[in-house]
Amino acid sequence: MKEESFRPPQKDGNTSGKNSSINRVPKENQDSNIPVPEVTSISEMNKLLLQSHASYRSVRPKWSSAVDQELLHARSEIENAPIVKNDPNLYAHIYQNVSMFKRSYELMEETLKVYIYREGAKPILHSPFLTGIYASEGWFMKLMEANKRFVTNDPKKAHLFYLPFSSRKLEEALYVEGSHSHKNLIQYLHDYVDTISAKHPFWNRTGGADHFLVGCHDWAPSETKLHMDKCIRALCNADVKEGFVFGKDVSLPETYVRNALNPTRELGGNSASKRTNLAFFAGSMHGYLRPILLHHWENKDPDMKIFGKLPKSKGNRNYIHYMKSSKYCICAKGYEVNSPRVVEAIFYECVPVIISDNFVPPFLEVLDWESFAVIIMEKDIPNLKSILLSIPEKKYLRLQMRIKKVQHHFLWHNNPIKYDIFHMILHSIWYNRVFSAISIDT
Repeated sequence: MKEESFRPPQKDGNTSGKNSSINRVPKENQDSNIPVPEVTSISEMNKLLLQSHASYRSVRPKWSSAVDQELLHARSEIENAPIVKNDPNLYAHIYQNVSMFKRSYELMEETLKVYIYREGAKPILHSPFLTGIYASEGWFMKLMEANKRFVTNDPKKAHLFYLPFSSRKLEEALYVEGSHSHKNLIQYLHDYVDTISAKHPFWNRTGGADHFLVGCHDWAPSETKLHMDKCIRALCNADVKEGFVFGKDVSLPETYVRNALNPTRELGGNSASKRTNLAFFAGSMHGYLRPILLHHWENKDPDMKIFGKLPKSKGNRNYIHYMKSSKYCICAKGYEVNSPRVVEAIFYECVPVIISDNFVPPFLEVLDWESFAVIIMEKDIPNLKSILLSIPEKKYLRLQMRIKKVQHHFLWHNNPIKYDIFHMILHSIWYNRVFSAISIDT
């Protein structure tokens, strides 16, 4: 995002066919040197990801460490994973390669150690918040800092180093209302990196390539691209056109947590046969796309429940009711490519319809999004109903069943459980580090 386009964050009370690409003169992804078409389809993203895992390598370490060899060994184990046949916890059809995922996850559990820097003052660092549309970064911070299995106090044993700052708290603490500038936010992160690199040798060993951050605010990509560009960045705003680097960066699920004490409250929805609405969307008119959606579909068709911002109701009951009783939930981008509606749809067992060109869906390293979601190009909004009606009922039922199978990967728990969203975020970071790591002797 260009500096002059920065806005104070808006609070949205209602966060709530094969994909093709436009063939135009490709632009250059300056971070990875992979040419990217004007609109990158999911199938093309998968190809870019495979290419990056085959070719992308991070910074060569300045001195050797045993952890480098452990990562190289893990990569070999994953690439030669034994075939998984019938794992009751992993429904094979929703994964890119269930065998590689299972072996990678096992190795993460057996091997991974994370060092968390203690430097930095609250509220920007070490101060998680657990509700609202930016809650993903807060929940991850809370659970990572409390973790006993993966966290180590010995940085020499660490495969990864966590930079525990909150992009939302950074904005709240330092952004000057109406300034349209975030130079002071960038400077704060620069000073933080200077502090840890002066006090510890680990950043300097790899230039930060074995360090990671987790940021859900829209501004996180631009705030971290200068001084944290070599880091693994887990970002909600995962945009191919805004410097997202396949094989290094991670798409962070944006989760709207309404109840921090019980984050799975209201989980689920009506059975497929009792979902009476074809499609549903409600939300504020952020960005250019949502007004186009409403222009074509608001009050145009009784099957298409397309609204602006719904009137307030206790516990957002109206919004949740529509999510639970619709077949397809429209996930249209706002100011940026990401939307909490993607995870909300999965939470309420509604098939997500993603309308956001160049958005990299979460856990793309692992999940086959075309097996359980519908992805529509922005230019096809006028044909939205016909596209949805063209999906046979049998296929819809399969999509909805698979939503239930993938759902456990998108749920927060106060005490993390195997394969939940906390572990999936950590796994994506681990997976990208494994496939980008090199040793000093390579």
